[in-house]
Amino acid sequence: MELREKVISASRRTDLPGFYWRWFMNRLDAGFCDVASPFDAGRVRRVSLAPRDVAAFVFWTRCARPMLPSVDQLREAGFAFYVHYTITGYPRELEPGVPSREESVNGLLSLSEKVGPHRVIWRYDPIVLSTATPAAYHEREFASLARELRGAVDVAYISFCDFYAKTRRAFARVAKETGWTFEAGTREEQAALAGRLADLARAEGMEVRACAETGLDAAGVRPGSCVDPALLARLRPDLDLRLRSAPSRSGCGCVDSVDVGAYDSCSYGCVYCDANRSPGVVRRRQASHDSTAPIMIG
Repeated sequence: MELREKVISASRRTDLPGFYWRWFMNRLDAGFCDVASPFDAGRVRRVSLAPRDVAAFVFWTRCARPMLPSVDQLREAGFAFYVHYTITGYPRELEPGVPSREESVNGLLSLSEKVGPHRVIWRYDPIVLSTATPAAYHEREFASLARELRGAVDVAYISFCDFYAKTRRAFARVAKETGWTFEAGTREEQAALAGRLADLARAEGMEVRACAETGLDAAGVRPGSCVDPALLARLRPDLDLRLRSAPSRSGCGCVDSVDVGAYDSCSYGCVYCDANRSPGVVRRRQASHDSTAPIMIG
């Protein structure tokens, strides 16, 4: 029998808290939202957001500022939730539009103070290896961020950048502009770096887990689940959650969720991102956004 209560992902496809929080809160008031299929924009699904139908929300963001005033409202409405919060600290050549490091860290600390460290997962991903960001760079940057986030998170997620065709083209453009070179690194090199990051995290009281990565167990990094059945069960002990496994790719440990976001709607412009076709498409789609509409973009 299919569960009535759904886990709502908001959203792997875009930074919904950062860009579309007013829309999201309007949809909570309405009790539903509409979501267009990423494969067929003409096919639209209605998703209930009534508290009785939502097992939990899983939020994904780089900017908590818009959602901070609503945290108490979410709790009072009876919603369980946790937040994946990405902070990498990359140079602007890789992440031209993301909030500053200071703003990102302060946002995570403020959010954790409100909801507790078990509800905030720090994402240091994807790990991009280049002449500007070699392994030593990541060790320094991760160690520095981990010190600043000590006590605010229990878990940090890492992954290594996948060199899809779109990603290779984007890196080639940056390489032409900067003279940098990019590489995936061997699995042995990746495992060695992951092990060093895990040691740095443990020193600050947190655990490193891998997102959609295999073969890192020997380095002391166990597989993670971004939509995590164990954490969901902790947040909703009142429910008998029998969520089915729903991996998005090899090494993914996630369980089933409903994503209410949309691709081509994030304007951070991260070079490694494969969720957007081009900045022009994003600008046009963001311009069409109506915070009072049932659908986020469309």
